[in-house]
Amino acid sequence: MNPSSVTDSFEIPLRYLAVSEKSALIRPSVGGGDSASEEGDYVTKLVEIHDARDRSTSLDQEGFMLCHQETEVADFYSDNEIKSIYEGEVKTLLMDITGARRVEIFDHTRRASSIETQRTQGIREPASTIHNDYDDESGPRRLRDFFPDEADKLTENRFAIINTWRSIKQPVRNFPLALCDASSVSKDDLVSVPRISKDRVGAVQMATFSPSHRWCYFPLMRMDEALLFKVYDSVDDGRARFTLHTSFDDPTVNNTMETNRESIETRCFVFFD
Repeated sequence: MNPSSVTDSFEIPLRYLAVSEKSALIRPSVGGGDSASEEGDYVTKLVEIHDARDRSTSLDQEGFMLCHQETEVADFYSDNEIKSIYEGEVKTLLMDITGARRVEIFDHTRRASSIETQRTQGIREPASTIHNDYDDESGPRRLRDFFPDEADKLTENRFAIINTWRSIKQPVRNFPLALCDASSVSKDDLVSVPRISKDRVGAVQMATFSPSHRWCYFPLMRMDEALLFKVYDSVDDGRARFTLHTSFDDPTVNNTMETNRESIETRCFVFFD
């Protein structure tokens, strides 16, 4: 099955924050078979999602783009290969695409849709509620967490947080990543929600429903493809700053085929002159 054979668009249910919700919070999973805990009221809405493979997108307009990039990593569960090979590949890709002067990687998150793989590898499940990783306050705060001595200097110029998402086994057949075109999202649609983990309290953005939201995905992502999406930008000048995303259960998938999704998401600070 190749990408051109996938239906161009179809409806899927996505989980939004209820409009009236004021006290939501998230407790993320640790990994190994547990699940995230999400307190608050949520609503499920049917939305149309489009195959974006034939669409030209950018980090500053829609907030995301798909890149072809071969990788020399043989085992994405090897921390040594991630450190010695993959981090260099990611930094090179982001500098080439964005023109940034510096890229610093601060997190890798592996996920699998199979509970058996989660338990075996000690990794987390796909995120199933619409969110963006940072808000206006938590983006700069995350920078200070990692670069306390440099933060004042680094924030004098524009910086962004960009995630690099990749399949680490077979093509992704189910639970791919859905992304919402940032130009279709109003600031009023975004709600900051506390994210309480075992070692810190942060904040993410969740979303209330709007019929203007335009959802896209890239079917059958392979290991030689990298999906870039921007989750924070320090500059508020009309370009994309935040990218809503979530996994979804793809109704077009042939359930007789192997559908376990295994992926890695690499979070990066990207600094500009």
